[in-house]
Amino acid sequence: MTVDPNHQLFVGIDCGSQSAKVTVFDASGTVVASGHHMLAPMHRPRPGVVLHPDDDLGTAIASACKIAVTQLGSRVAQIAGIGLCPIRCCKAFLRSDGSLVEPVMSWMDDRAYQPYLPESPDLAYATTASGYLTHKLTGSFTDTAANNISMQWPLDASTWKWSTDPVVQSNFCVPSAMLFDLCMPGDIAGYLTHEAAAATGLPAGTPVVATANDKAVELLGAGPLDSSTVLVSLGTYIAAMMPGRKFIAAPTSFWTNLAAMPGQYLYESNGVRRGMWTLTWMLDLLGPEFASAAHAEGISRESYIEREATRVPAGSDGLLTVLDWLATPDAPFRKGSFLGFDARHTRAHMYRSILEAIAITMKHHVDAMTYELGGALNGLVLSGGGANSTLFSQIFADVFGITVWRSTGPSGAALGAAMCAAAATGTYPDIPAACTAMGSPRESFVANTSRHATYADVSAVYADVRLATDAVYQRTFPLFH
Repeated sequence: MTVDPNHQLFVGIDCGSQSAKVTVFDASGTVVASGHHMLAPMHRPRPGVVLHPDDDLGTAIASACKIAVTQLGSRVAQIAGIGLCPIRCCKAFLRSDGSLVEPVMSWMDDRAYQPYLPESPDLAYATTASGYLTHKLTGSFTDTAANNISMQWPLDASTWKWSTDPVVQSNFCVPSAMLFDLCMPGDIAGYLTHEAAAATGLPAGTPVVATANDKAVELLGAGPLDSSTVLVSLGTYIAAMMPGRKFIAAPTSFWTNLAAMPGQYLYESNGVRRGMWTLTWMLDLLGPEFASAAHAEGISRESYIEREATRVPAGSDGLLTVLDWLATPDAPFRKGSFLGFDARHTRAHMYRSILEAIAITMKHHVDAMTYELGGALNGLVLSGGGANSTLFSQIFADVFGITVWRSTGPSGAALGAAMCAAAATGTYPDIPAACTAMGSPRESFVANTSRHATYADVSAVYADVRLATDAVYQRTFPLFH
């Protein structure tokens, strides 16, 4: 199909842990249509097992696409490319026709990091969420190399190819015949089939473009970063990233991730599991009366409580949050905690305390990463849903003691995916050019000296808090596991 280059549109598909978001951009990065569909609750049949029920990822993407297509009307014919970016660290096991042997395994499933294969005579392929969805859209058994995390798959991250080392292949227990063909970010992985076109409303034959893992694509959508600036992604999993050109094999305070630009890397810090999910969990606990009060004023639950939390002083009057709502496999006994309640504390204190705990935890992780890399930190860029919060952005600036930026227009993984599509289809000569042309301006948040001093004192307490909580939860874990 041929689309007038002066009127081309690009679809960015961003399917995360909680929802599928489909956004259509023009060549300047302006949003022209969008669709959103919530994912179903995860299926948790037993501890350590977390699945996306049925074909939830595919169903949600199709629904979100149809919403966006309805908004486009006749302009749907102007779509020149589709960038696909689903959640990373998931695993999908397929039959020979590409259908699922079992539901897609979430990144929160313990088995996602083990050499697991389902015991099914129909098993023909093992792949990522991006590999599965690429096949569902195009019929091609092709996946982006940059979403095959080397801790999960027999990938040689220094070459971006499947490892030929027999020991590595044996350790992952995935026969080479079960692995998809690999392509690079910005490559056309296939073309939308008539069946997928009927399900999504998108034009059959449209190029489907490979991107990378969702964090890398989100960084791309946040715009260019220099080597002294860190991006903090405020999503279900919160992490900090710095761009790099060198593969570092065995760092101690971060790991080397593949970037959304071929041959480049991201240095990614330790993070917060269930980061923004924890805020949603708290708002859900406040119940329908709270939601109704926000609705009556025509604002979101987040805006309603942020208005209250803005009036709470830095440090939340001594209320501390320990962010272990999803423990790591090496410390499964850990639990989330609020510490230090007294009569001053309200729901606004609890909400602000979670925000502060996220920012302080990420400062500890970023400090460790930048120290090991031997570089200075001069700026911070926020992306993801949490970046929409003015209060949260200011807390990050005050905790870090430096200027923080966030995009004033579209950003994130959907935009990054559309940038890859714009480069792959020739609107721009390469991904960096698409990134420069389609990126949004940024607004800044300047650190407050007094609040920064308060957070420095609180941060010192956070550095030691698990010394107290671990001992308690190690005792209760066998009682309630």
